[in-house]
Amino acid sequence: MNIHDGHVHTPYCPHGTKDSLAAYCDEAIRLGRSGITFAEHAPLPTSFIDPTPDQDSAMKQSELHTYIDEIQQLKKEYQNHLAIYLGLEVDFIIGFETETKAFLEEYGPYLDDSILSVHFIQIGDQYVCLDYSPDAFSLICDQLGSIDAVHRLYYKTVYESVSAELGTYKPQRIGHMTLVQKFHKRFRTNTSHLNQITAILNKIKAKGYMLDYNGAGVIKPLCKEPYPYSTVIHQAKQMNIPLVYGSDAHQVKELNNGYHSLEFHEHLLTSATLNQGR
Repeated sequence: MNIHDGHVHTPYCPHGTKDSLAAYCDEAIRLGRSGITFAEHAPLPTSFIDPTPDQDSAMKQSELHTYIDEIQQLKKEYQNHLAIYLGLEVDFIIGFETETKAFLEEYGPYLDDSILSVHFIQIGDQYVCLDYSPDAFSLICDQLGSIDAVHRLYYKTVYESVSAELGTYKPQRIGHMTLVQKFHKRFRTNTSHLNQITAILNKIKAKGYMLDYNGAGVIKPLCKEPYPYSTVIHQAKQMNIPLVYGSDAHQVKELNNGYHSLEFHEHLLTSATLNQGR
């Protein structure tokens, strides 16, 4: 299990827990991880209004420098025990590319690693959070007319995230690319959407990006599969797209999220190979 966990959240996450950074590190060592990336939800663009009820999707801008400083200190404390990468999970939001690029230009130089994810999709002149809850997902299906329409729009947005020009510090890893499957046991699609998925993988391959092989879906009661799911991960493996395990832990006890349900363990990147690929 000498692999890197490239997707770990922190006490700076408003919808997570207050488990300490050191507690995450100690548990990662116990699990035999070669290293971890702390990838907190980056502050959302200042002109973007978080559509979730508690507006708690991302860390506060005012806490960002403290977050950076604390992890930099932790890297020194654990340097002989665990590779710690300072990262962020950056939201790709249609219409906010300029602000996102400016944010990355300012804070990218501090980062060792980062993830680009889609949580928000645009419907007309409003934005919705795709993965907030089953009931919220049901409303999105009503707005777009069908479950399949939600999937089409989500994958279209993911494709645009991979294609987007976000500057020198654009994240090189695409987060939980089948997140739209989070509630699929209740909201079943009529089609596989593999044409869109294949287009995304082709673009990831062409760009030289990596995939977040995310175990969090395995523990979600209406999902019970990783992101991406088996068919997609086999296709990615055949294309030699690098795979980085992501627990997507929001509390220490989730650091092994879904790991034993994943495939191709021997091909998951270690901290050293991840570092070489950046």
